[in-house]
Amino acid sequence: MDSRFEDAPSGSESSGNYGCKHYRRGCKIRAPCCDEVFDCRHCHNEAKNALEIDPLYRHNIPRHEVEKVICSLCRTEQDVQQSCIQCGACMGKYFCQKCKFFDDDISKKQYHCDECGICRTGGKENFFHCNKCGCCYSNLIKDAHHCIERAMHHNCPVCFEFLFDTINDITVLQCGHTIHLECLKEMQSHYQYSCPICSKSICDMSECWEKLDEEVASTPMPEMYKDKMVWILCNDCGEVSKVQFHILGHKCLRCKSYNTRQIQGAPASSACPSGVAEMVT
Repeated sequence: MDSRFEDAPSGSESSGNYGCKHYRRGCKIRAPCCDEVFDCRHCHNEAKNALEIDPLYRHNIPRHEVEKVICSLCRTEQDVQQSCIQCGACMGKYFCQKCKFFDDDISKKQYHCDECGICRTGGKENFFHCNKCGCCYSNLIKDAHHCIERAMHHNCPVCFEFLFDTINDITVLQCGHTIHLECLKEMQSHYQYSCPICSKSICDMSECWEKLDEEVASTPMPEMYKDKMVWILCNDCGEVSKVQFHILGHKCLRCKSYNTRQIQGAPASSACPSGVAEMVT
């Protein structure tokens, strides 16, 4: 294989046609959907979903249907395979026949997951596939993650990119929902600490609740609001409580969280004394 293919970094000007900003590889692909040549599927999807493209013609490449690749060294078009049939160049040190995927940067520790149906990075020994969630997770959360059916088969709740086959880092929240790591950091930079999907707290907020306790205690309400009571729903534990109104927040009587919302009136189960409720039922 040509030495410039082995050592040149992806996207560098000196690398010629070696790969793109997404992958280091020694070939291009012919898209089966539009019969055009691109460096990789991401290059195709970015080009074919650009704002200047008529919405009627925007589309993603069906990655598993790619049948032809073009060697970047000798320009020979051929069936999908690891080594060029003309010059013998290895077009990707990591090669997956099922995904039609090539990548020379094997430091990513790529592996193919049959259950996911795609290639993942990080080393197969470091991940497990959750059949209920329908995706691979780190072994570090194997006994602690909260299962949500097809957890990654949806768009990121912040940037709306499809999560299942994204190339960006993903994190799993305490509630089990998934989100881009960078999107989570962006949320936290704007002091947003609840899941955009279910509103549960994204991390241990106990220290924050303790500080809010102090703020509430040092901020007495005016006389006209002193005895005002409101019904709240806790976003963290789901408990419905009747608590004293306070402008700074309402604390759940069950789990002590301030991640609550005010609701109208009493819940149906509390609308009448327990004895009367038993007679009615």
